[in-house]
Amino acid sequence: MRDLSFPRQRLFRALPLLLLLVMAASLCLGSAGLSLSELYQGLRDPHSAAYRILFYARLPRMLGGLLAGASLAVSGALLQNVLNNSLAGPNVIGVNAGAGLGTLIVMSISPFAVQWMPMAAFFGALLTALLIYAVASISGASRTTLILAGVAISSIINAVSACIKTFFPELSLSYATFSVGSLANTTMDQVKWAAVYALPALLAVMLVRHDMNILALGEETAGALGLPVRAYRFLLICLAAVLAGAAVSYGGLIGFVGLLVPHMARMLFGSDHRIAVPASALLGAISLLLCDLLGRTLFAPFELHVGIVLSVIGGAGFIFLILKRKGGRLS
Repeated sequence: MRDLSFPRQRLFRALPLLLLLVMAASLCLGSAGLSLSELYQGLRDPHSAAYRILFYARLPRMLGGLLAGASLAVSGALLQNVLNNSLAGPNVIGVNAGAGLGTLIVMSISPFAVQWMPMAAFFGALLTALLIYAVASISGASRTTLILAGVAISSIINAVSACIKTFFPELSLSYATFSVGSLANTTMDQVKWAAVYALPALLAVMLVRHDMNILALGEETAGALGLPVRAYRFLLICLAAVLAGAAVSYGGLIGFVGLLVPHMARMLFGSDHRIAVPASALLGAISLLLCDLLGRTLFAPFELHVGIVLSVIGGAGFIFLILKRKGGRLS
């Protein structure tokens, strides 16, 4: 925090307050609005309608958005650091697709085995990230190679997913929502099992984020400073896969959070990962909850999935970044 200018310090300290306000709005607003008094009544009276709305719909959805937003944003920050590529993100290079394939396999075996979905999504995301890294390393790990390897592997994963849906047609309807990205049917059990994996991973990232600054100096410099580069890269890839897999296991293939939010954090607070990583977590949670809130309220009682809102806003934001750089590199 001492490395930030005073205005940036104030902005960083305002993020938790902004997150609390967005969380409160997420609980109160929707097709059926709840006032603060009704929200308080729902907390006290388990027989009230407000209690059922709050604990069976709003609270799981809010907690799910909070966890998924922070996890995807930090996962994106890790991948951009490990792969030394500012265009890397869980959805761009296919990590989300790998997590989705793992979840789809579990859904085809037992749709109700929610406790296994985060683990399956993790292994799918991890294998995909390692495969992309291996292909890019063998062929020469340039920024373009990494993106092309991710696109190619992602298309293969999508083809395998389509084959599974062909053999299990009953999955097509639920997977259609899953592929867009949605928090509408999030349950507390899903969030609980995902949190078992995501929260320790987030804590681990916060403990090692200082060394991400060393890794950003380049492989040779980081090695000369005593950082075990290969082991450290593998650790960060595993953590990114855990976080992406946990979010995908119940939120579906939510895009743009992992790509754009780390950019937003670096633009606002600089490239020091000691600040940028926690800022990414806070901004990711705020962004996802806000987009979910917009999807619920803009056309109420009709609802847009959060993935649709994110695609519109995220696509526009990415175009803005490209135009702002005017051919320069993204930081």
